[in-house]
Amino acid sequence: MTFDFQIPLATAAGAGHGGAMTAAMATFILQLAIVMIAAKLGGLLVSRVLKLPDVIGELGAGMVIGPYALGGWSLFGLPALFPPTGEIINISPPLYGLSTVASVLLLFMAGLETNLKLFLRYSTAGIVVGVGGVVFSFGLGAACAVWFGVAEHLMDPGALFLGVISTATSVGITARILAERRKTDTPEGVTIMAAAVLDDVLGIVLLAVVVGMAHLDGSDSGTIAWGEIGWVAIKAFGFWLVCTALGILLARRISGVLKTFRSPAAITTIAFGLALLLAALSEKSGLAMIIGAYIMGLSLSTTDLAQFLQEQLKGFYNLVVPVFFCIMGMLVDVTLLPAVLGIGLAYTALATASKVFGCGLPSLMTGFNLRGAARIGIGMLPRGEVSLIIAGMGLSAGVIDAGIFSTAIMMTVLTTLIAPPLLVRAFQGSSGVRDGTTRDDADERTYPMTFPSPDIAEFVHARIIKAFHREEFFVHTLHEDHHHHQIRKDDIAASIRLEEDTITLVMSERSEHVVRFIVLEELLAMEDVFEACKHVNGMQAMGNQLLSDLYR
Repeated sequence: MTFDFQIPLATAAGAGHGGAMTAAMATFILQLAIVMIAAKLGGLLVSRVLKLPDVIGELGAGMVIGPYALGGWSLFGLPALFPPTGEIINISPPLYGLSTVASVLLLFMAGLETNLKLFLRYSTAGIVVGVGGVVFSFGLGAACAVWFGVAEHLMDPGALFLGVISTATSVGITARILAERRKTDTPEGVTIMAAAVLDDVLGIVLLAVVVGMAHLDGSDSGTIAWGEIGWVAIKAFGFWLVCTALGILLARRISGVLKTFRSPAAITTIAFGLALLLAALSEKSGLAMIIGAYIMGLSLSTTDLAQFLQEQLKGFYNLVVPVFFCIMGMLVDVTLLPAVLGIGLAYTALATASKVFGCGLPSLMTGFNLRGAARIGIGMLPRGEVSLIIAGMGLSAGVIDAGIFSTAIMMTVLTTLIAPPLLVRAFQGSSGVRDGTTRDDADERTYPMTFPSPDIAEFVHARIIKAFHREEFFVHTLHEDHHHHQIRKDDIAASIRLEEDTITLVMSERSEHVVRFIVLEELLAMEDVFEACKHVNGMQAMGNQLLSDLYR
């Protein structure tokens, strides 16, 4: 994504006069305020009333306040709040610049959330399912553009972009639904997540290839320059593979350097700065910014800083990412929606079929039955942030027009709407794995500890968490309502869950000895505390004294 931050009002004012610049910035602040409020209210309305993902409300809010709707109108004698700019990106450069930063943050966080170990563990099923989904989605998406006259042939950039847009799977939406249903650890859930990650990786690389093809010289000659296209593909895959390999290999050193600052703010700021740096280098190399951002997040996902950075960036994420989705909604020309309704519905139907069958059928070859295949196909259905980013990039580059962009937005919204209820219903019933096919959990250790009462269990849980803090572990809250935490330090990782009177430790075989030693040491220390409490006399007297002092 490239754009010009020149502000005409400022240059027109003259070098020595800052009034126009101040006025332009005041307009930007007003626009940003409206976007932030509208995005949040739209997300809350949709999530609380309709029980759907926030992104639907944020997109809808943008469509309502955008330059093609209320934002382009002059109401009550006041100037339009979001006047059309006449450019391909029909909003002000500062707003689009903020949305670009938000897209980098979005993909950086997606990289941090990627579990490489889990991905490799279920790589066979994930690769088969993911590749099947990409092939079917890309082919049907591109064919849809040709069938409806949007593109002349399959190698037309417009057709290629519709193909790429349909390949992505919304990891965030799927993960949220699986977590709420406690299905993340099932064979279907893990396969869906592994395949979704692969889909986004392949989609991002395909995006780089398509962007490179769209900028090839001589495109009007009527011939396809396969040699140049091959070079673009090699460069895209090469950049991805080399940067990813270097990132993973150097992740420990990067993490070690970041830890030397000892300040959470400094660690977080510099880590995100590195993501911005790699995103810029990716763009300068002729690829997409989001590729560099994802690589940086993926590299750090292998370190014990991964969830620490997620927690530290959570506030910033919640602030700017809804703005990104709202601005994407503002780019939708709502006046074109009736005109693209036919192709939009057809594109959505093909995008749905491409994931359900393209991912579901290959999963039958990896040990799943029909029930499991249906779960995997539906789980791969929702599109989301990556599709929106790809569509926005195609629009900003002039490769696709507003009609194709609106079609892509329609598909993204509809698949995101229908996926959650279908996925919840699909996971009802028995196992989706064929008889004789089981997961390999040999390297995972589970230790439940039951105490006489929930109060004692809660006290012990808090002491154990503090013990890991003292040993300089990063402790992260996974599900606060269930007192579920993850602890990480270098290669050592475990989760600690408190449910009523039981504390459950889950750890890998590699981490078992260290984790058990720290917990045992703390239990022995608490035994001394409990023993000492038996010899404390006059508890009732001390309580009475406190009450008398309180009401004196």
